[in-house]
Amino acid sequence: MESFIIEGGHRLSGTITPQGAKNEALEVICATLLTPAEVIIRNIPDILDVNNLIRLLQDIGVKVRKLAPNDYSFLADDINLGYLETEEFVSKCSSLRGSVLMFGPLLGRFGKATVAKPGGDKIGRRRLDTHFLGFKNLGARFGHVEDRNVYEIKADKLTGTDMLLDEASVTGTANIIMAAVLAEGTTTIYNAACEPYIQQLCHLLNSMGAQISGIASNLLTIRGVGSLHGAEHTILPDMIEVGSFIGMAAMIGDGIRIKDAAVRHLGLIPDAFRRLGVQIVEEGDDLIIPRQDHYAVDTFIDGTIMTISDAPWPGLTPDLISVLLVVATQARGSVLFHQKMFESRLFFVDKLIDMGAQIILCDPHRAVVVGHDHSLTLHAGRMSSPDIRAGIALLIAALSARGTSRIDNIAQIDRGYEDIEHRLNALGANIRRVELA
Repeated sequence: MESFIIEGGHRLSGTITPQGAKNEALEVICATLLTPAEVIIRNIPDILDVNNLIRLLQDIGVKVRKLAPNDYSFLADDINLGYLETEEFVSKCSSLRGSVLMFGPLLGRFGKATVAKPGGDKIGRRRLDTHFLGFKNLGARFGHVEDRNVYEIKADKLTGTDMLLDEASVTGTANIIMAAVLAEGTTTIYNAACEPYIQQLCHLLNSMGAQISGIASNLLTIRGVGSLHGAEHTILPDMIEVGSFIGMAAMIGDGIRIKDAAVRHLGLIPDAFRRLGVQIVEEGDDLIIPRQDHYAVDTFIDGTIMTISDAPWPGLTPDLISVLLVVATQARGSVLFHQKMFESRLFFVDKLIDMGAQIILCDPHRAVVVGHDHSLTLHAGRMSSPDIRAGIALLIAALSARGTSRIDNIAQIDRGYEDIEHRLNALGANIRRVELA
């Protein structure tokens, strides 16, 4: 198992460029299964989750060529459908959360898919009911294979219909869209997720010949087509990584420029940090975060304590609550964080409390942070990364701490952040990757 050894207290400065968006990459890579023609995708992040998904697509017969360090060609003209029935395929799906996004395109193009419970972050229950109900509305049938503990989804023909999703699930919406683009007739999806990832998926599918309207809203209309053709697509910068870099710059930065951040696609992310008092300067498509010797938490207009909570887009993404919480530990003032969507995502705060942070964990969804205003420096500790976002939050804490910290289970961080130690070391950090028994 690999770990990070972090010597805290080194201030960071310079320019950093965000990677391609992880969540968008998982969706658009799976969309290549919808056509036998070549699809070229650029700006794919070189991270564990994405690389594992690419290997899984190769296992089922997709021809993958690397055109440049982050650019790939996908050709799904000879899929081995028999491999989908094997225990090896089911096992690999079970260890990779992104594999869930294969179900929609496989069902849409080939009329069948095998569903195993996917792996991923240990952040609480992430149900698949929205996916299944959407497929069922399109005409798919389900069967549980008890001896293999998998579900088989089959459809002789998918037919467009009107549906109201029970939750605005991002992966659920993506899967239903990919199944519906080749269905017969028109599908309308109300309460659809409308994150930039979904918008980008729809743009790619339209460039492949799909007919999707209502993009960027929560009401999508999909007119089914007989087939899709090839296309080229460029993935947006990862807004979660942009937010992570804002947090690092606020905590330990000496002036950092985040280059090519796709500012108009960031939604409420910059404003969430500004509510903590963080100064952010927009310069074209770059963000500049000057040194923050002090930053004070805002209050609501009536003077009550600031509350920061997650919500479906265009609300604040839940993936940045962990980072915002760490940044708040060095702010002036108090703030309540309400993580509504996942019941286990705040459990990492006990590590921050061990490092000297003043945090009250109210329940699995809420935590109050009393900021130190830099009067108390976090001290180093030994931690383990429970999930991608908690892992990067702990890394930010360790960078600002006094002494040398160790973070174990950094494969979780590698799942979402490309070559993170080298990129941060280039800004002045001191992070070593070590193999420890």
